[in-house]
Order: sequence, then C-alpha cells, then structure tokens
Amino acid sequence: MLKKILLSTLAVFVLWSLLDMILHYVLLAPMYEETSQLWRPMEEMKMHVTYLVGLIVSFCFSAIYGWLVHPKSMRHALLYGLIFGLGAGTSMGYGSYASMPIPYWLAFAWFLGVTVESLLGGLLLGWMVRNPVESQ
Repeated sequence: MLKKILLSTLAVFVLWSLLDMILHYVLLAPMYEETSQLWRPMEEMKMHVTYLVGLIVSFCFSAIYGWLVHPKSMRHALLYGLIFGLGAGTSMGYGSYASMPIPYWLAFAWFLGVTVESLLGGLLLGWMVRNPVESQ
C-alpha cells in the first residue's frame, strides 16, 4: 500500500500543480494584479516553500485515503475528495477572507478551486489506489 500511496502522492502533486498554474496564473491573474499590494512581488515569492507544502498536502491527502478509507471504490474516493475539498477550500477561501482584505470573489475562487482540485484528486486516487484483488 505504501508504494501506491507514494505514487499517488506524486500524481496528485503534479495534477494539483498544473491546476494551480491554470487557476492562479491564468484565471485569477487579473484579480491578483488588482490586489497587488497584498502579495509579495514575484521575485520575492517563496516558490520552494509553496511546492514543499503542496507535496506534503498531496502525501497527507493520499495517505488518509490509502490507509483510512475502506472499502476502496471510485464512489468513496470521489466522496473523500469532495469532503476534503470542502474543508480545505473553506479554510483557504473563507478563512483567508476573514483575516485578509481580499475581495469576496477571490475568496470564493480559492474555495471553489480547492474543492474542484480535491474532487479531481479523489478521482485520481480512486483510479490509482485500489484494494488488491482477493483470490477466491
């Protein structure tokens, strides 16, 4: 199971990184420009920290499913991804909105983005992390 979890960690990390690039560098770029006073300049961004955080969260996401969700099924993987996404998305979007002067639509976009990414991550887990076929 550990091998499946580690492989799915890598796959989820790549998926989420690609989706984050689309979300943040394409879809939300105009909103970030409008609120540029809130962010570090690009040359001061700690991208290595961002990728390390993403890798750790990808591992936790995969490990929780791999070790704690039973039985393994596409339905359970999607439900897990949705629940994880709603929790993490609420924290990211609305938790940030509560403490930072960001526009509501940015908070909503973060919430929705994390929720969709987690749902797609659940889909990937459902495909990659399965119980071994039991002999009859």
